Amino acid sequence: MKNSYHELPGKKVGLCVSGGLDSRTLARKLRDLDIDVVCFTADLGQPDETDIEDIRTRMAPCDVDTEIVDLKADMADACHEVLKCQAMYDGGYWNSTGIARAVAVRGLLPQMRAHGCSVLAHGATGRGNDQVRFHRYTNVLAPDFYVYAPWRDQDLLTEFPGRRQMIEYLARLGIETAAETKKRYSTDANLAGLSHEAEDLESLETPCTIVEPTMGVWAQDAPDSVESVTVTFESGYAVAINDRPLDRLTILRTANEIGGRNGVGIKNALENRVIGTKSRGVYESPGMELLGSCLAMVYQAVLDRRSAQLFQHVSRIVADQIYDGRYFEPVTTAARQAIEALARFATGTVSVGLYKGNIQFQSMVNIPSSLYHMEDSSMEASDGLNPVSSQGFMEIGSVEALSLAGAGQIEQGIRL
Repeated sequence: MKNSYHELPGKKVGLCVSGGLDSRTLARKLRDLDIDVVCFTADLGQPDETDIEDIRTRMAPCDVDTEIVDLKADMADACHEVLKCQAMYDGGYWNSTGIARAVAVRGLLPQMRAHGCSVLAHGATGRGNDQVRFHRYTNVLAPDFYVYAPWRDQDLLTEFPGRRQMIEYLARLGIETAAETKKRYSTDANLAGLSHEAEDLESLETPCTIVEPTMGVWAQDAPDSVESVTVTFESGYAVAINDRPLDRLTILRTANEIGGRNGVGIKNALENRVIGTKSRGVYESPGMELLGSCLAMVYQAVLDRRSAQLFQHVSRIVADQIYDGRYFEPVTTAARQAIEALARFATGTVSVGLYKGNIQFQSMVNIPSSLYHMEDSSMEASDGLNPVSSQGFMEIGSVEALSLAGAGQIEQGIRL
């Protein structure tokens, strides 16, 4: 399968854009090649866009039309699924970018088809994960579509090896690029959070604190007092914050605001990319971290040991599937169904205290499926488990332990 703009004449191209330098360069270059292009932006609740319509304005000088597709509700639904599955990747960060690509491609493809497009083009680098996600999601959701990746096209890579060449190209065409100064890192944003990577962050000698948080503050800049927050869950879904029932989108936005101002959910990760390389990123996910941490506390109360082990195993599968661009595939569906069976017990209300990036447990109430009974584990006299009953349990366990010791199978020289 060739990946070249020479394959595009006669086809209508749907180009995924963000309004940045890459997007404008690609859109204008394709138009200069007399290729029929329509641009599409997924509105995923990007916190770094004060007005999503500005993207249309930024793209207009490139002689293209841009359609903005409102996918905020879809993104909110997906975020709550990620939370229910506790789907975190390397370094314990929430799969914010990974799940956003699933939502974006699924939401944009029908709009592209309605405009007569038969090609989805994207500006993801040939060294990263997103190229895999865009390509695979298009393949499984619209197998009749051709996928074009400009930054894997050798002709374009030769013409535009860096930002300077893009700026010079647009300047020659009279397209304003004054604001396109070199940043110290790049940012991708959506409702779930922001990922910062590349440029100065590629060096492991660069501290993560060069990032200026968009959704909140660094922990040291958070308030000097504890903020108490209460989150209510029903079958693994957050349904209320501070006793206020809210829809899924508003819950995420509210949690982002609360968690952000308290320095919650900023993580540095050195992760394993899909293509086999490692990359360094700094992630902001204040709302996901707040809600996810509270839900984890409910899971601890309702899952027995074997259920918890199964949940952790299946959660990792879902996380890897999302990261790898395989959210709609059978393995993910099966894993989510297993989580659904366990999450149906995750109902309850959790109160936590937020203080300078920390989430401190305060209380848990109204958990009808809780397996925790303080009488059974209390060290004080109670009507719970009779401690004398444990004598038989110890004696049964001793049979195996004494047998192993007597057979000389216990390694006593192991360094502790």
